[in-house]
Amino acid sequence: MKFIADLHIHSKYSRATAKNLDLENLYLWAQYKGIHIVGTGDFVHPKWFKELEDKLEPAEKGLFKLKDKFALAIDAQIPKSCRGEVRFLLTVEISNIYKRHDKVRKVHNLIFSPSLQAAQKIQTKLGSIGNISSDGRPILGLDSYDLLKITLEADAKNLFIPAHIWTPWFSALGSMGGFDSMTDAFGDLTKHIFAVETGLSSDPPMNWRLRQLDDFILISNSDAHSPSKLGREANIFDTEFSYDGIYRALSDKDDKGLVSTLEFFPEEGKYHYDGHRNCQVRWHPKETIKHKGICSGCGKPVTIGVMARVETLADRDEGSKSKRWRPYQNIVPLPEMIAEAKDMGTASKAVQEAYMNVLNKLGNEFYILLDCPIADIKKAAGDVLAEGINRMRRGKIEIAAGYDGEFGTIKIFDFGEREHIEQQLVLF
Repeated sequence: MKFIADLHIHSKYSRATAKNLDLENLYLWAQYKGIHIVGTGDFVHPKWFKELEDKLEPAEKGLFKLKDKFALAIDAQIPKSCRGEVRFLLTVEISNIYKRHDKVRKVHNLIFSPSLQAAQKIQTKLGSIGNISSDGRPILGLDSYDLLKITLEADAKNLFIPAHIWTPWFSALGSMGGFDSMTDAFGDLTKHIFAVETGLSSDPPMNWRLRQLDDFILISNSDAHSPSKLGREANIFDTEFSYDGIYRALSDKDDKGLVSTLEFFPEEGKYHYDGHRNCQVRWHPKETIKHKGICSGCGKPVTIGVMARVETLADRDEGSKSKRWRPYQNIVPLPEMIAEAKDMGTASKAVQEAYMNVLNKLGNEFYILLDCPIADIKKAAGDVLAEGINRMRRGKIEIAAGYDGEFGTIKIFDFGEREHIEQQLVLF
């Protein structure tokens, strides 16, 4: 069975997340987006775990569904064109901050669990180590190696996946708090890691340049902090619709169940280039080298982004592929496409209304971005949006790259182009 999964998200109990980031809104937005399996996020948080127990019930093996008494109230809000089955898979992200080799390490790691019992074992163990109640993504003074060991001991079918492995401050290979290799981070337990997450600021070709990543399959997820951010990145599977199907697709090097990934344009990620947000200094790595890494505004070292970090560790030329490579497609979220077509902000009422209108007419967001005929988009939403999506599919967009925590900004139309396209339509 072919399905789309977004397996790294958070709940309302994580810091800097939306108050409506609950199971009901995840169920709603998954259908808007066209996502079939959503990670629960935050399963070690006691209050969130209680909600998972109260609101979910077992579905396919290792997957859960929202109980009818909660789902029925949401179903009326979902356009008929978008309705579909949604399942949940138990996931959590842990922030590990610890000292190794005389350096403070800050690494985020994902854990997927096949059952509430397996998840609860991890929750109980981590609760004895540190505070798991103040943040849905708990910060623990626990070595990543030890977290991996705990994960494997709780259940052999648990999956441990280093999160957004290039993010400067909090990742296994990040420039500020990471290591130079996965084996440096996870030692003799590295063989129990089957997949790594690329993060928003890198794409598969960047990761394929490292031989040390050849044994890992690459996955991509949204790391959503609000329901509307679901599906910024995602994974397309064609396998058994179950936890076991996903487990095999990631762990078995001969299994082709992970078909492809859906990716941010990496330049849009907020750590692609180097720079200093406070000084509005955005540098390509070559510019950083020219300035010896020192900000021209404040005189302090700039944050070294993903592009430069990959270049530092890469041992292959651009264009190489790893042994477990998969196809991928870069996408821009539909609200951003509509905002660009209308030359408005994504939060504007006009953009939000247009988004719901096009979903009603055509179907879910992924169908519109990936598969819907351009002629149908023109008919439903106009020539400007249709041309924007056409350009996105061909990769014909410009992006001012993200840096030091600032997302990149997309430009699809040059000055006056929107008006020209609309005038052509009127003349026709």
